[in-house]
Amino acid sequence: MSSGNNTREVLKIKEVFLNLQSNKIENIQKIINRGNKPKPCLNITIKGLSHKQVIIPMDSDNMVKFISNSSDYIININKLLKNIKSKCKTNYIRAGKSGIIIVTNKVTSPLDLQTMKKYIKNSNQINTDKVKSPQLPQSKFYFKIIGLLYFMDNTNVSIKADVVKNILKNNYIFNNILLIF
Repeated sequence: MSSGNNTREVLKIKEVFLNLQSNKIENIQKIINRGNKPKPCLNITIKGLSHKQVIIPMDSDNMVKFISNSSDYIININKLLKNIKSKCKTNYIRAGKSGIIIVTNKVTSPLDLQTMKKYIKNSNQINTDKVKSPQLPQSKFYFKIIGLLYFMDNTNVSIKADVVKNILKNNYIFNNILLIF
């Protein structure tokens, strides 16, 4: 930004705020000029889930009650997580399409999920019959497996889907993955 533009901006600020000290005018000018800088762009690679959240499916009446008391829920859930010596903490709670989403600082462990479930199921502020168990978000994606031979080794028999399914099930990479053929 040129010095001519800076001078005009200072004069405009002085016209609007007649009793303002010069150091205050400089601070205002710095804030105005800060908006002209491009915002930094971060490239982050996160191992595991990118959103550390727990989804609790429930009906809309329970969602309203849950959100209205969300600060109490956050405090109580964090106390329980601390009692089990978990490093996971609830940051905030928000409403989702089909239930409540509890956003945490880390991906929750099965013990953390169980603790949250126990607390919510014992809550007397909501109708717990219409609340499902907490769950982690799941993603759906498709991938194409290439490099598999069409025929089984040393035979003229084509490979069957069951054979591929068994091989993939026995590979640790595919734990907790549902395969559909």
